[in-house]
Amino acid sequence: MIVQRRPDIERFLAAPDPDIHAVVLHGRDQDVVRERAQTLATAVTERPDDPFNVAVISEADLAGDEGRLEGELMALSMLGGRRLVRVRIPGDKPALDRLVAGALEEHLKGRFNPDAFFLVEAGPLDRSSALRKAAEAAPGCGAIACYDDEPADFARLAREALTADKLSLTAEALDTFVSRLPHERGVARREVERLVLFLGPGRKATAGLAELDGFFGVEPEASLSEAAFDAFGGRSAAAHAGLRRAAQEGESGVGAVRVMGLHLGRLRRVAVLHRAGETLQGAAKSSGVFWKQEREFLRQARAWTLTELDRAQSDVLAADRACKQAGSPDTLLAERLALSIALRARRLGL
Repeated sequence: MIVQRRPDIERFLAAPDPDIHAVVLHGRDQDVVRERAQTLATAVTERPDDPFNVAVISEADLAGDEGRLEGELMALSMLGGRRLVRVRIPGDKPALDRLVAGALEEHLKGRFNPDAFFLVEAGPLDRSSALRKAAEAAPGCGAIACYDDEPADFARLAREALTADKLSLTAEALDTFVSRLPHERGVARREVERLVLFLGPGRKATAGLAELDGFFGVEPEASLSEAAFDAFGGRSAAAHAGLRRAAQEGESGVGAVRVMGLHLGRLRRVAVLHRAGETLQGAAKSSGVFWKQEREFLRQARAWTLTELDRAQSDVLAADRACKQAGSPDTLLAERLALSIALRARRLGL
């Protein structure tokens, strides 16, 4: 059963029908998947962190023991209450997709513990996915696709959080704030929390655009963001200087690699949207590119193809792993990554 409209999804997650025995949440934005899964878990069981009544199974668990999933679905509650079985998997492994789909179908036929609730948190599942097909076809299962949030969703998130702390923004200030938010719900939520602290919770005040100047000017990763822009723009000397400046401000090499990964992710998102028919300007705006940076970002987006971004992604992942090893020279590793990206950019004509 597909649950699609936002109001229906919110009602469904808060109070699932007793005839629903399983739910499959899937999508690219894992922050949305996790948030919705937690809402549902709280509705299903009083203690979603109870180790006796709740089983959480990862991809690694299934790789080591394929029978683990069926065993957990057959297990009975030890202390009373409804049993919850949560499975977290990526969306790009067909064998794992089929394994979970098979367990889902068997569970919905009543062959395991009928009081167990089966909750699957997956990455993006395309229409060929056996798991998605099984979830959408079964009346006893809810299938919810977690699409990327739109600007209106982020505006609602910001308004609700500000209202809870007796704060608000003018329409102009809200539009500007939302346009600068990263398009990942977890990161966006942290930015909203930072704004609440900046304005002062409980003040019963409405802030205008002028009052946000200080907030926009106090970017904890400003030097890192500039370094990432310079690296992907082919300006190796400026990128190197930006990373050195960030290190003096207390930023780590791990943080520098993460920001370069975020910049790469934003370029990838724009490239995918452009390939799907969106204009580059429209794709950049929907991806949260700040208007002052739009011209330079679009210059980079025209040069960096998805193929080249994939190659750079491999370097970013390798640098991230290396930086997190004990005793690693993380600052130097980040600088080397920035220089290698800048070299690639120059070869692309930037």
